[in-house]
Amino acid sequence: MNGSKRWSLWLALVLVAALALAACAAPGGQPGAEPAAEEAAPAEEAAPEEAAPAPAEPKTIIYALYQEPEILNPYIATQTAAGEVNSMVVEGLLGVDPDGNFFPVLAKEVPSLENGLVSEDGLTIRYNLREDVVWSDGEPFTCDDVVFTWEAITHPESGAVSTTGYDKIESVACEDDYTVVVQYAEFYAPYLTLFGAIMPRHATGDPADMQNWDYNWNGLLGTGPFVLTEWVSGDRITLVKNENYRDYPDRPKVDQIIVRIIPSREVGKALITSGEIDILWDLIEADVPEFEANPDVVVNKRSSPGTERLVLNLADPALDATPDPLNNPHPLLGDVRVRNAIELGIDKQFIVDEMLYGATTVGTSELNIGWAKCDIPASEYDPEAAKALLEEAGFTDEDGDGVRECNGCLYAEAGTPLRLKIQTTTGNQLREEVEQILLEMMREIGIELYIENVPSAELFGSWASGAFRKHGQFDILMYTTSGGVDPQAHMYGYFHKDSMPTYDNGGRGFNYSRWVNDRASEALELAGSVPDLAQRKAAYQVVCEEIAKDDPHIYLYDRSDIHLSRANITGFDVNPWDNQTWNVAEWDKE
Repeated sequence: MNGSKRWSLWLALVLVAALALAACAAPGGQPGAEPAAEEAAPAEEAAPEEAAPAPAEPKTIIYALYQEPEILNPYIATQTAAGEVNSMVVEGLLGVDPDGNFFPVLAKEVPSLENGLVSEDGLTIRYNLREDVVWSDGEPFTCDDVVFTWEAITHPESGAVSTTGYDKIESVACEDDYTVVVQYAEFYAPYLTLFGAIMPRHATGDPADMQNWDYNWNGLLGTGPFVLTEWVSGDRITLVKNENYRDYPDRPKVDQIIVRIIPSREVGKALITSGEIDILWDLIEADVPEFEANPDVVVNKRSSPGTERLVLNLADPALDATPDPLNNPHPLLGDVRVRNAIELGIDKQFIVDEMLYGATTVGTSELNIGWAKCDIPASEYDPEAAKALLEEAGFTDEDGDGVRECNGCLYAEAGTPLRLKIQTTTGNQLREEVEQILLEMMREIGIELYIENVPSAELFGSWASGAFRKHGQFDILMYTTSGGVDPQAHMYGYFHKDSMPTYDNGGRGFNYSRWVNDRASEALELAGSVPDLAQRKAAYQVVCEEIAKDDPHIYLYDRSDIHLSRANITGFDVNPWDNQTWNVAEWDKE
């Protein structure tokens, strides 16, 4: 029996088991109890006065997430789900629309050379702030809040996950309460992407203590259309209309948003079908056929920069956030030949065809759409070449149990089995099924994978919470991530050698693979320092080529942004460059 047929049989068994579990679940609420019968009024009593009309029910949209945020501070949080919540409260100077165009939010206009707000050398940027904005508690929003935001991000003890771009700024000053002057020490090409969230000086705290602010959770406060009023962990987050919002009472158009925390996409699909929720976040291509003919549900879909990938740890996972992976390599994954063998041993086209119904494309690089798109050919599926690489790396199956052991390998002790842990988020059926297929594919080349999935908040947790991804204590992770309309901050954060989270840098950066590649790092520095898009695109191509050669990430398949909404919901507009709550003030319910 060939590999594809074996995996198809295995997949069938996995799906049968999943369906059996789903049948045992009871989506939806319990039936309500019968109302008690009213007692008859005595005949001699006078008729009661006509009751006043009951107050109108607040117009509510229920938005379901199958991940619960760990923290809401936009400069500490690393979960996409956190952004879905905090974007309803917190605003930035500029926004990005679904077509990739910048538009003003707290600023009056987008700075440019043409309007005189950007200097000829690109080192001085002016922002004219709106004068009709107050924080939701009524305090005025001013230039000083922008200054404070920069101070908090760049404070060495704040715990901000990334300072990319902000560390190029020499000063942020106020010409007056509504004019911000940002002076760069060196040119930073994607300057418009900075200050995407502004924090209030008066309602936060000492930047050195940012990881402990009440603002990070229930104390979140902003200038946006909604105010966070309740967070019941594991159940819901409630946000109500901000009566101090500049467009109130015309916007927001609904009275409240309830973010309902659900255990899985599968539960969410049942809830939106029954009408118990209004919007369901983050579907997959395989879910689309199920809803295309349903007149009560709208499939909202756009191409996305996201790619599902494996993140491989190149450093010793027994160490806590080592800054020196070259001298402390992962005993198994530290050898590039093992990583290359894993890539060669994955039949990505099978995953796309069988798990995603052919509705997407095989993943090839970090930049799959947009002006900076990389040109990287799809990796070859070649299990025999994978086996040969593992033999060359000193991994053989001497005892005949199907799992290779170190027999002259570079970093592990003799006899160490080629056994690796793979982890992803719980509550994601597709990922769990892909894991099962990957186990079979790796078994064919002599690698044993075992699964240890965790909730989203644990996998994507912050440095301060001790999250194992941040501290480099894992073998292989599987999830989707994507850059913004300008990919510099994302690419630098994930792949520059100085972006590994360590104790020395307070956990900043996203280089969870702890990948050190001088050529890629130099290309990233160039990409962020020149204005010419052709030069920048060429630099990103170099980075993508080095990733394809070293395999710190292995790209499985490209993602679309897919979200479901009930047919009576208007204003919901998928934005591949931002959170889906980017225009929540426009959401309405008919």
